[in-house]
Amino acid sequence: MRPQQRKKLGYIFLAVLFFTCIYSFSGEVLAQEKEEVAYRLKWLFNVSVVGDLWADVNGNFAANGLQVAVKPGGPERDAIKELELGRAQFGVASADQVIRAVSKGSPIVVLAQLFQTNPLHWIYRPAKSHFKSPADFKGQTVGITYGGNDETIMRALLAKYHIKENELNLFSVRYDYTPFYQGKVDFWPLYINAQAPIIGAKLKKAGEQYSFVSPDDFGIRFVANSVVTSRQMFESRPDTVKRFITALIQGWREALDPANNERAIKTILQSDKETPEAIVRQQLPVTRSLMMPAPDFPFGKIDAAAWKQTEEIMLSQNLIPKPVNVEKLLKPPVP
Repeated sequence: MRPQQRKKLGYIFLAVLFFTCIYSFSGEVLAQEKEEVAYRLKWLFNVSVVGDLWADVNGNFAANGLQVAVKPGGPERDAIKELELGRAQFGVASADQVIRAVSKGSPIVVLAQLFQTNPLHWIYRPAKSHFKSPADFKGQTVGITYGGNDETIMRALLAKYHIKENELNLFSVRYDYTPFYQGKVDFWPLYINAQAPIIGAKLKKAGEQYSFVSPDDFGIRFVANSVVTSRQMFESRPDTVKRFITALIQGWREALDPANNERAIKTILQSDKETPEAIVRQQLPVTRSLMMPAPDFPFGKIDAAAWKQTEEIMLSQNLIPKPVNVEKLLKPPVP
């Protein structure tokens, strides 16, 4: 090879090396520039957080310049408390949790509403317990979790239909469903998108029919899981908040799209190792109907009237000492 050719090849090699280094460096810089935030969920990884998981593993957060630590919730992992302590920038909480916290001075705002219909229902056997309206609770044994939001919702139903507590039997429920299986309790509270397929399968195997009572059907609109942040975060980092919600809503819409059903199931199963795939396949369409009442529904829409009713229910039951003016907490980012 002539010296001139060797020299030319050397220049080409250096040019390739230079641009390779520049490309690699720029990639590292872009990765470093992704803003890190923490997102604490309300409960463990399951079908109710499929959109949160999707936005993470399918790149919705990354595409909006965010590196999000999606953390499971639980009894000892309170999202609102972590927002107050600065351990998380975003979280998921039910309306009653938000209203209780704000009544005690917590500076929380609501960015989006995940469930448009509360997943809390009561399961019952039509062959044994006739039911057309809450008036039919009279003389029945109805399960509630004392101190839980199912107690709050049931008491709101009873008050609306002028049913006195001594006209039915309230039964304190635990995680053990045996009293319901044995027929000792007529109406049992559960989440229709989570436990219902499991309990329903057992009843069906025993040759029993079952149905559900939805409080929403009888005018009790008690808001469930919503996305929250601190007022400081909302006011001091509006661009971050907007990018987070944009990515999250996009992720949820994609996860709930029937065309992505198989990918959504796979996303759930990667994080939820406890629930069998067959159950997840039943849970997902129910979850979709609770969050997306119609295909073109604007996911994440905040139902202000339902929030106000939730506050009124809590006031009527002395769960908060005075109004929190809930409408001032609702802060969906402007598109």
